[in-house]
Amino acid sequence: MGSPGSSAVSRVEAFDQSAPSLADEVATIARKQLAPLAPAIDQGEVYPAEVLRRLGEAGAWSSHLPHEGPADLRCAIEAMAAIGEVCGATAFMAWCQNTLVWYVGNSCNLKLAARFGDGFASGRILGGTGLSNPMKTLFGIEKMKLKGRKVEGGYVVRGALPWVSNLGRDHFFGTIFEREDAPGELVMFLADCADPAVTLTPCKPFLAMDGTGTYGVQFRDAFVSDELILADRAAPFVKKIRAGFILLQLGMALGLIKDCVAIMDEVDGPLGHVNRHLPQQPVHFKELFGELERETMALARDPYNQEDSYWRKVVALRLRAGETSVAAAHAAMLHCGARGYQRSHRAQRRLREAYFVAIVTPATKQLRKMLAEP
Repeated sequence: MGSPGSSAVSRVEAFDQSAPSLADEVATIARKQLAPLAPAIDQGEVYPAEVLRRLGEAGAWSSHLPHEGPADLRCAIEAMAAIGEVCGATAFMAWCQNTLVWYVGNSCNLKLAARFGDGFASGRILGGTGLSNPMKTLFGIEKMKLKGRKVEGGYVVRGALPWVSNLGRDHFFGTIFEREDAPGELVMFLADCADPAVTLTPCKPFLAMDGTGTYGVQFRDAFVSDELILADRAAPFVKKIRAGFILLQLGMALGLIKDCVAIMDEVDGPLGHVNRHLPQQPVHFKELFGELERETMALARDPYNQEDSYWRKVVALRLRAGETSVAAAHAAMLHCGARGYQRSHRAQRRLREAYFVAIVTPATKQLRKMLAEP
């Protein structure tokens, strides 16, 4: 991208002034409204729709929208990290919502943007992202699971996706199909969960994250009108949004790592005399957190950068964030000892959530594959 103009400079100044207030407001909502629900969300007893809408009202889903060309993800990531300090499952749903807003904000379909942009960005309409299979397909790991054919006024789509999150009957999500009438051509669209031809099937229980509105989704010759098309040429569109897609995930990792450090600090009084013999100490993770946060904020300023070196930095950062999440949660468990092994203690929840950060698309193995290839 070229040198930033005056509008970009003013946007950076605006970020510096507004980010703390938004992050603080989100943190307050997370502590007061979300924290009491976290165990029930983890166990699949609650899907926190009202909290997600309240966060949207506070501006958590709109700060990263492109403005006159540039986009800045730093504020969105900080807000998501504040959520992640309290509940990893809700931080994941926050990523789903933010990613949906990112898709619409970058679409050239003006009718779609006018119809859904404010609803998604305000949290009035909730939804998610179904790009796990397409992202794996684009990097040679899976085959495309959805197929579509052109008809008058849109497309007819069939196929099934095994896991899509932050869904409900009144939700939407973005995903991709391959055209049957033009093999190799990909189309990205908004799926309407209220469509009778779209079936949501509850998933088998997970190790964690069961309150995230995750379903298997089947399309039975569902009609997708042209007004729901995000990009009729999905490959270049994904290349434009892919850095933002991945960078926004850093909010999940940063929030989780920060709370794992807090857990270790909390037990330093009663257990510090023996915990000092453990090889990994909270100061180690405080340093790692600082490094990850600084690099995240540097890269998040410029999500449209198309340089290969920038893209590889994003992928490498995401890999380190996932691995650090698991390491920090593991250390927190060891520092807590038996008390952390109790179901009532959040250390064991944090460990289970950390594994999700490491395996959600793009997973650790996919990230390593991406870095290994030229």
